[in-house]
Amino acid sequence: MAILYWYALFVESGQEEVVQKFLNLYFDETSLHSVVPKRRVPEKKAGAVKHVLKKMFPGYVLIKTRMTDEVFHTLKKVPKCYKLLSQGTVYSKDEGTYYSKIDEREMSLILQLIGDGEIVGYSGIYIENSRISVTSGPLQGMEGIITKIDRHKKRAKIHLNFMGAERIIDVGVEILSPCIPQLQKAT
Repeated sequence: MAILYWYALFVESGQEEVVQKFLNLYFDETSLHSVVPKRRVPEKKAGAVKHVLKKMFPGYVLIKTRMTDEVFHTLKKVPKCYKLLSQGTVYSKDEGTYYSKIDEREMSLILQLIGDGEIVGYSGIYIENSRISVTSGPLQGMEGIITKIDRHKKRAKIHLNFMGAERIIDVGVEILSPCIPQLQKAT
């Protein structure tokens, strides 16, 4: 059984889904799986709050495959796809280019955030005395990656590493108010 690794394709910005469709034409699901991670965030326009999808890593498509010369050369033919992202660890002598796989720790955090799909949904958050407690959603158990909460915009800034670079990404949150027990008067 071949071991599959995650790689990042650098693609034309705004064309991530187009590249993903081409990948589905060139490869079957068993040889290459592609993901374009997105995040659902609230945006206020003309007084109304809309829930929009934004790409987590604009200009990138993440692929899971067993990288062979055949796969590498097929990826070079995909329209709107510029190159495999590189940290200079693997060299293809045919093309004279470097590429590298995504670190497993970085990828496992991204996969945990997107769950079974491609979208980071809202997380329920309590804030008490500057302490953050995530009670539901993809950020549950990951309070350590949250760097800031914007109560007004209902967003959390999270810290992720991607291909060796630190990134700050906004994700949508639902700010929950703590339950305050009602005092009952004695009769």
